Amino acid sequence: MRAYWQLTLAQLRIFARNKQVIFFTLLFPVILMVALGSFVGGGNSLSLTAGVVDNDDTSSSKELKDLFYKNEGVETVDFDDVKKGKKSVEEGDIQLLIEIPEGYGESLKAGDGPFSVPVYYNEKNLTTAELGLTVVNGIIDQYSKELADYKPLVTVEKVGIEALNIRYIDFLVPGIVAMMIMSNNMNGVAGQISAWRERGILRRMQGTRLKASTFIAAQITARLLLNGTQALLVVLIANLIFNINVVGSWLALIFFIVLGTLAFMSIGFIIAGMAKNPESAGPIAGFVSFPLLFLGGVFFPINNMPDFIQPIVKVLPIAHLSSALRETMNLGTPFFELGMETLVLGAWLVGGFAIASWVFKWE
Repeated sequence: MRAYWQLTLAQLRIFARNKQVIFFTLLFPVILMVALGSFVGGGNSLSLTAGVVDNDDTSSSKELKDLFYKNEGVETVDFDDVKKGKKSVEEGDIQLLIEIPEGYGESLKAGDGPFSVPVYYNEKNLTTAELGLTVVNGIIDQYSKELADYKPLVTVEKVGIEALNIRYIDFLVPGIVAMMIMSNNMNGVAGQISAWRERGILRRMQGTRLKASTFIAAQITARLLLNGTQALLVVLIANLIFNINVVGSWLALIFFIVLGTLAFMSIGFIIAGMAKNPESAGPIAGFVSFPLLFLGGVFFPINNMPDFIQPIVKVLPIAHLSSALRETMNLGTPFFELGMETLVLGAWLVGGFAIASWVFKWE
């Protein structure tokens, strides 16, 4: 145990002495976040286009349809029939399709009770769909209150949850945090361990009674303290600059930061074991990390990717880390509902360290 704490403190001292690395490791994701957030994510919300099919064609249906045309947050388009509208939803031309069924006007006059207005959306684009459903539900709810003394006569058929007013910067920040965790731990571990092996530091450690498990545990603890702190600093800076709030549990957020750090550290140890020298460790780590930036949902939703890529994306650790951070920060999803993300990251953690212990070399 004494060796473990001494190695942990030694690693933290090494980090503290290299202030340039710490500064620029933190500075790069902050600059990237500010640049993208300022130039791309300056809008208040995602754009929303809704189609309307009026099968009732009465004064009541026209009054309801006019509510959507008058709303500045919704661009409304008329469709002749539901089939054409559904096709536009599937192709991404519109985000929602609102159908006013035949008999709508008569039902309101008769006071038969709540009348359901179907709203169709694309399940593969949930971020925009959830925002749109919230807007549509609010418009119709207000209209219902005005009709019948706050007793709903019109309801919306929908599946899912009511979403927050999500901006691009809200989507971006969790991805930036996931990117920083991947880069700091996978690339950083691979480079440092390879350098220590080439300089003979690992060989001298092997000559002592030091166990490999103690050495790896100390590395994990030191990097968890450093990189976990950096990730939380990015979240706090995002809060100060862009008013990014963590809707969910901070404990859940910290848990996924720790789990992601461990998962990518395991990959870093694998690369360090495979690389013959520090010169080869960097390119190998870059070869692995570069495609993950684009396939892991860091800068744009993975649901928009082609179908043939989806099976690959669904097993990548950064995709599940980004998803878990977004669900926690943006939507406040409870920890127990993120079982798939936890399972995949945990599998990478266990499998990664198992392979790392097999390929790890002291010299």
